Amino acid sequence: MSDVPVGTGFDELAARSPDAVALICPDGAQVTRAELAAASSRAAREFAALGVGHGDLVTIGLPNGAAFYAAVIGAWKLGAIPQPVSAKLPPAELAALVELAGSPIVVGLEATGRPWLPATWSPDETLSAEPLPPVLPPSWKAPTSGGSTGRPKIIVAGRPGWTSAVLERAPRLRIRGDGEVFAVTAPLYHNAPFMFSLIALMNGATLLVLDHFDGATVLTAVAHHRVTWFYAVPTLLGRILRLPAQVRAAADLSAVHTLLHVGAPCPEPVKREWIDWLGPEKVWELYAGTESQAVCMIDGVDWLTHPGSVGRPVSGEIRIGDAEGNPLPLGEVGEVWMRPPADTVTYRYVGATAREKDGWESIGDLGNMDEDGYLYLADRRDDLILVGGSNVYPAEVEAALGSHPHVLSSCVIGLPDDDLGARVHAIVQLDAPVSDDDLQTHVADRLARAKVPSSFERVDVPLRDDTGKIRRSAWRTARAGS
Repeated sequence: MSDVPVGTGFDELAARSPDAVALICPDGAQVTRAELAAASSRAAREFAALGVGHGDLVTIGLPNGAAFYAAVIGAWKLGAIPQPVSAKLPPAELAALVELAGSPIVVGLEATGRPWLPATWSPDETLSAEPLPPVLPPSWKAPTSGGSTGRPKIIVAGRPGWTSAVLERAPRLRIRGDGEVFAVTAPLYHNAPFMFSLIALMNGATLLVLDHFDGATVLTAVAHHRVTWFYAVPTLLGRILRLPAQVRAAADLSAVHTLLHVGAPCPEPVKREWIDWLGPEKVWELYAGTESQAVCMIDGVDWLTHPGSVGRPVSGEIRIGDAEGNPLPLGEVGEVWMRPPADTVTYRYVGATAREKDGWESIGDLGNMDEDGYLYLADRRDDLILVGGSNVYPAEVEAALGSHPHVLSSCVIGLPDDDLGARVHAIVQLDAPVSDDDLQTHVADRLARAKVPSSFERVDVPLRDDTGKIRRSAWRTARAGS
């Protein structure tokens, strides 16, 4: 494929193999490259008639499906920038993001004060499906963030939307192109499935687009469609492992050459079981923020000799520093500071300012590095709990709770304490009754006393969403007076 603007690039891909399947939709329908190219051209003309122009951010709040990809590629064809948001975004959050983005239209969600298209939207078939003249978007994506903090921001990718900007990561991600079947196993408003699936699509892969992310649905689909490249968040990996042994044994995953997990810390037992299932050379982990200042990767072979690590940098640089960015000694936990490759701009914020010191940036993660340069994450800076002078990392406690056979998910937060300053409180989702004493004993067998929750509450809903994310700040705020 020649290096052309991304919208034109997909038209070239469709012209090369018009009958190749681009999408397998949630309802089982198949969309060819030619059909998707035509739909995206119609979408572009419809968007243009509603006021979308070059460089505009187009807010897309559609569920996973063919219309989502038609909207994204349609925006590209106008030189606009797709800005995906949750199809379930509450009106107040949507209003804040649309105001921030200055979006001329909203696709999939009802908006106030600007044109919007409904969740049932599909491109107007009365419009021309002919390719549009090439137009270069100033960026190829603009995902949102702020779910952990409650403060919305938009992260605009730093490179213009040339086809090469999308495909440059394909070799590192082991996305091989024609013949690849890529599974979309999380909502597309999240950066990872959005980015990885578009890289795969533009590289010639077929996308298996799912919209239900329970373990049985995903495992059955991955086996039935002979998926070769399987993206999953650790939450989904755990859901699959909880299926009955006979269900897992019946699933043929021999076509999978790469399982990539990202998006949240992966409990060590979950990681080991997937390595045993697929083989260590097939299990990969990626660590990076949406900002992509630096990227770490590690495969299962390397992980077995560095358990718990998210790998070494494959792009950019990483060092551990204090809150002011000053370097800390090897092995000491501090903030993860990142610096992009020389002369490279990986992103820009809309609605936020980078936390920066002398060219190094932090997105708030905590961790340490070993003498071989492997990074080990601890938690988020804003989630750290200080208990009588001892640092407690919620992710570590959640991992300990997650190894209990009846804990489906957990959220650990710090609540005010008159004596110690803060106490550790655990919110748990269980699949059977378990006493507080049992849960405390389970954690105490694995972690220091200061890290053992002093109180528990039980909920009957998952505490992580389908992207693997958890809003600790929201849980903490709602309980701060307790």
